[in-house]
Amino acid sequence: MMKHYIFSLLFTALLPFAALSQNGTVQNANTPKDAQVNVTMTDFKKNVLNNEIVVFKSKLNSKEYQGLTDDAGKFSVRLPSGDSYEIFILGFKDSASYNILDIPALKGNAYYKDPFVVDIEHLPAKSFVLEDCNFETGKANLEESSFAVLDELVAYLNRKDDEKIELGGHTDNVGTAAKNIVLSQDRANTVRAYLLMKGIDPARVTAKGYGMTKPVAPNTTADGRAQNRRTEVTILE
Repeated sequence: MMKHYIFSLLFTALLPFAALSQNGTVQNANTPKDAQVNVTMTDFKKNVLNNEIVVFKSKLNSKEYQGLTDDAGKFSVRLPSGDSYEIFILGFKDSASYNILDIPALKGNAYYKDPFVVDIEHLPAKSFVLEDCNFETGKANLEESSFAVLDELVAYLNRKDDEKIELGGHTDNVGTAAKNIVLSQDRANTVRAYLLMKGIDPARVTAKGYGMTKPVAPNTTADGRAQNRRTEVTILE
């Protein structure tokens, strides 16, 4: 629930900032009926964003084409003509839809001489909750069902290999404040230990327990308490 709210709130505000420049021109040649698309991604201060995944999803058949931005924040991909593509930016277990790219159909021996240009301004999320990262009640032992999302976090950190993160442990208000600080720190330490066991550099991961000091929902209901029991990832660099 919380993850969806954070990403929806962030990305809905960003939708107007994805700019598309369709400057392909058609000439005659015996070439495949596709088009080159050049993608550039920056933040709103024009800083390059590398290691970001952009997906083009076909409106005709739902087929997905994707690319990974390089150190210059760029990549190129070839897309079949005669289709429209929804553009997604992939986050951690989530995505944001930005705009639609239309590539008109070609007739005869026509082809696109020049590439289509997609310039994206994007603000990556600075924090997200590890949904489905669960512990035994009152303990810092991970439940087996948590390993899948932690393995996805490992894959994310391997892709974003220049990022450092904080693992924040949070609890509900059941028990004393002092015990919840200790429990949340122990749980954050457990997640950190799992990441290190999977090969993540220890210098990239810190762990901090916040106990019940930062609730995101009222502790008056079971659902609220469940939301407050969480491990949150914050991007530090």
